[in-house]
Amino acid sequence: MNEITRMKSVEPVLYGVLKIAWLDGYQGVVDLRSLLADGEIFEFLRKTPERFNEVKLEGYGHTVFWIDDEGDESLGSDSLRRRAERQAEILRLAS
Repeated sequence: MNEITRMKSVEPVLYGVLKIAWLDGYQGVVDLRSLLADGEIFEFLRKTPERFNEVKLEGYGHTVFWIDDEGDESLGSDSLRRRAERQAEILRLAS
C-alpha cells in the first residue's frame, strides 16, 4: 500500500487555481476550473466564487476542503498531486 504524500500548504492563486506545497518538497499549481465548472458538488463555489479563497488544509495534510452550507467538500492529496504533475508536464511540452 502506498503512503499518501501529504500537503504542507495550500493557497488560492485565483478562482479555481491553487498553489500547493507537499511535504516531500514538490510544489505545483493546480488548475481546478474544469472540475469546478459542472455538477452539484462545487455549485456553492460557482454561486459565490470568493468562497474559493476560503480553502483549508486538513490537519494531517491529506485533503484540502471548503465548507459549504451542507458540510464540506474536499479533494485529496494524491489526486491533486497527479493533476499538478500532469499540468506541469503539459506546460513544459507547450513551451
